[in-house]
Amino acid sequence: MKRTNYCGDVTASLLGTKQTLCGWVNSYRNHGGVLFIDLRDRSGICQVVVEPSKPFFNEASAVRNEYVLQVTGTVQRRIEGAVNKNMKTGEIEVVADEFKVLNTSIPLPFDVDKSRAVAEEIRLKYRYLDLRNPKMFANLLLRHRIAQAARRYLDANGFLEVETPILTRSTPEGARDYLVPSRVHHGEFYALPQSPQMFKQTLMASGIDRYFQLARCFRDEDLRADRQPEHTQIDMEMSFVTIDDIHEIVEGLMKEIFKTAGKELKTPFPKLSFHDAMEKYGSDKPDLRYTLEMKNVNEIFKNTGFKVFK
Repeated sequence: MKRTNYCGDVTASLLGTKQTLCGWVNSYRNHGGVLFIDLRDRSGICQVVVEPSKPFFNEASAVRNEYVLQVTGTVQRRIEGAVNKNMKTGEIEVVADEFKVLNTSIPLPFDVDKSRAVAEEIRLKYRYLDLRNPKMFANLLLRHRIAQAARRYLDANGFLEVETPILTRSTPEGARDYLVPSRVHHGEFYALPQSPQMFKQTLMASGIDRYFQLARCFRDEDLRADRQPEHTQIDMEMSFVTIDDIHEIVEGLMKEIFKTAGKELKTPFPKLSFHDAMEKYGSDKPDLRYTLEMKNVNEIFKNTGFKVFK
């Protein structure tokens, strides 16, 4: 009974085939002696049917939410009226021929499907349950795809991925360093990097020419909306380039990343000089959606008798 497919990948294209699925019980229903189990894994949900004539029917009737099952059965089309068009697997069901409970589950502190409505402290305490929620998994999946898209794009543009050390010396940065005491050198400390600044400059001086990494960065700062103790950044460095080269590479990277998230960006991006940004918006990072631009009215009021305006 080795798994042949993920639950969410069993579609009408597999009608008539025998499939083995492994996953968690998302829900279960007993309709007139026929048992319906929604089996969930990271790819989605597949409906499993257990008929009362099967020798394992009583065992299957005892399953509860989050039991872990292994099921082998034949893929068949659902009866008319039972099709769920909102599900990728909504046209089919798997009629169980073999059934095995791999693990049971005690009552859980919260319903996995509703975990996002639970207090964050409880979700973090039971993080392994919270991550079973499809929306939470979708976050991990999106991040994975974005990272892969970034790697593919930068590789295609001549960048070399190099991992830089985490245990390093302290260098002047914008925040305090996290310190790690050295066991070998008593009284001395490593610092966790706030960014790989020193290392990427070393790589450029070494002739690497184009470098990148998905770098873990550590900053001992008070928590704010846009600050946390550690984060990942796409770090990159280029030699022998102009500002336009940097714009082209970064715009292309952003386009690939947003395409992964289902959004299409138009390149090249609009450009605004520092002078124009400050004159129109009073900021070097303006929100261009704000249409009430600042206007210079010196000419209008240069001869006014009202001292405040003058």
